[in-house]
Amino acid sequence: MQKSAKKSQVHYAWVIAAVTFLVLLVTAGIRATPGVLMVPLESEFGWTSAGISVAIAINLALFGLIGPFAASLMDRWGLRRLVLCALALVGTSVALTTLMRTQWQLILLWGVCVGSGTGVTALVLAAVIANRWFDRNRGTVLGALTAANATGQLLFLPFLARLLERSGWRSVALAVSAAAAVVFVIVLVFMRNRPSDLQLEPYGWQPPPEGSKPQAPRYSMAPMQALGHASRSPAFWVLAGSFFVCGASTNGLIGTHLIPACHDYGIPEVRAAGLLAMMGIFDIIGTTASGWLSDRFSSRYLLFAYYLLRGMSLLFLPHTLAVGQQQLNWFAIFYGLDWVATVPPTVRLASDAFGRENAGVIYGWIGAAHQLGAALAAFGAGFIRTTFGDYRAAFWISGAVCFLTGFVFLFARKALGTRLPDFQEPALAVPSPAD
Repeated sequence: MQKSAKKSQVHYAWVIAAVTFLVLLVTAGIRATPGVLMVPLESEFGWTSAGISVAIAINLALFGLIGPFAASLMDRWGLRRLVLCALALVGTSVALTTLMRTQWQLILLWGVCVGSGTGVTALVLAAVIANRWFDRNRGTVLGALTAANATGQLLFLPFLARLLERSGWRSVALAVSAAAAVVFVIVLVFMRNRPSDLQLEPYGWQPPPEGSKPQAPRYSMAPMQALGHASRSPAFWVLAGSFFVCGASTNGLIGTHLIPACHDYGIPEVRAAGLLAMMGIFDIIGTTASGWLSDRFSSRYLLFAYYLLRGMSLLFLPHTLAVGQQQLNWFAIFYGLDWVATVPPTVRLASDAFGRENAGVIYGWIGAAHQLGAALAAFGAGFIRTTFGDYRAAFWISGAVCFLTGFVFLFARKALGTRLPDFQEPALAVPSPAD
């Protein structure tokens, strides 16, 4: 295996990227499944949508908060082993939902177990893979892996909806569990922890110049150590704060409230759902392109442009909703291209500020800020609509905050360029096997 990996013209990093893309694709579809199951669960068990939403809320929270701990455990237990455990947990939990009878079982299985499992395979996995296996084209790979989240929902949801209509919700749960089992086998066969497992260097690696001093060993931090270390850096607060805004303006605001906002203007639900699907399609293009751009241009200027354009589109959204459906198509295309285009340059700036060994765990905390922003916006926009009768103030506030966030990156060169001394704790930390 090792000799063939060396002789192969295709670097094994691309195999790892393909396997990771498949993992993210399937787990994104699994995360989207509760939306399909809500109505049949209400009908069969008499549960309220609010009660079912408790499980979904726990799932989303754990999806964001598990990330920092998953990145640390990948260093200590091995990436392959942890992903296998996560897929086994998700597949088993989803299959067991076919036997549930009470609401606490739904909360345990879909909320706690599936939320924890998919949290391991969240975007932090993409960041770890890109940093470990790629020296060249890292941003492009990260953009493609990030786009897998939108692709998974697009591929799974239409199929699951048709399956539900024909065979019931239990067949949907079993199909999703089977998909997790298939990916489990693929990871078992093809995934490797690090290039050194195959006696390889990362793709695009260049040897250091002759006579250069060897680098001191680097240590990967535990999650709380990483948070304490990163919180002393202005770069962390810039990146976490901007990602808070990113989550608020995407998943929290548009992802949650675009359909009822369209309803307020007389646009049918099916049509509004089609707009979100269109955003998902263009998100694939935009995020992959953003990764390509982050390999070639300053991440600060890319983020300045992304947040500025997103802010402008939100400021004009009430007018766009009032004008009509044709203009909403352009909004969906534009907003879709910018949906998570912020991820590749954010990860690159985190790697530059905190080192590639710790980029995964620290990016996990930055990603947690994204989920907290989404949660706040989901509640805040609903409160604004209840209080004022429409979403205009919510769109204007979010647009203005995005606009200001863009200018933060324009003037944050010093903050983002300041790097803390490398974390060193030889007695407790585990040195990277790759070093």
